[in-house]
Amino acid sequence: MTRLAPSILAADLAQLGEEVAACEAAGADRIHIDVMDNHFVPNLTMGPGTVAACRRHTGLPLEVHLMVLEPDAIIPAFVAAGAGLVTVHAEAVRQLHRTVASIHRLGAQAGVGVNPATPVGWLEDILPEVELALVMSVDPGFGGQPFLPRALDRLRELRRLRDAVGARCELEVDGGVEADNAVACAAAGADVLVAGSAVFGVPGGAAVGLACLLDRVGRGPARL
Repeated sequence: MTRLAPSILAADLAQLGEEVAACEAAGADRIHIDVMDNHFVPNLTMGPGTVAACRRHTGLPLEVHLMVLEPDAIIPAFVAAGAGLVTVHAEAVRQLHRTVASIHRLGAQAGVGVNPATPVGWLEDILPEVELALVMSVDPGFGGQPFLPRALDRLRELRRLRDAVGARCELEVDGGVEADNAVACAAAGADVLVAGSAVFGVPGGAAVGLACLLDRVGRGPARL
């Protein structure tokens, strides 16, 4: 079953609690929280306080996507705030196995992602150690960007690598995911679709956006 992870980067942060609760009611599987540091990517977004605020308004798992340089120092604060899964970028970490191990010691699941220009082969050795591997389908930093079609080939390649090494991690795609490409992403190997603008940016908001995505991936109408 393809799982949906709305990214609150596109949500109305003045109504964050209501937005997160609406996602849960509409059938989302988890909440995706994009953290940017204005160094690894050209934007500055959320901190552990945002994670704690989401935790108060939903029982869904919270996955934190750290698009930051040197993430090790801040990971404990995000786990303490309620993150059940923490994803770091292979390009941003000095000792990737050590970082993954530290996430696990804190009691959270670990994910590792790569940018569009980074070979997915970078992840081959770490795949058996993580719960999630992320393919970025845009250059990270801003929401609302168009999907890069090459991501489909990269998902297929990563799925082959995962199967070859006998790993069991989920494959996730993030960036420009919408109703028109959701099926292709799932067919290419994505277990989890991260969607921001396609959820929160449509008329009717999360309930309508998620209903459309759920229908496209064959999961029927949203829970309303």
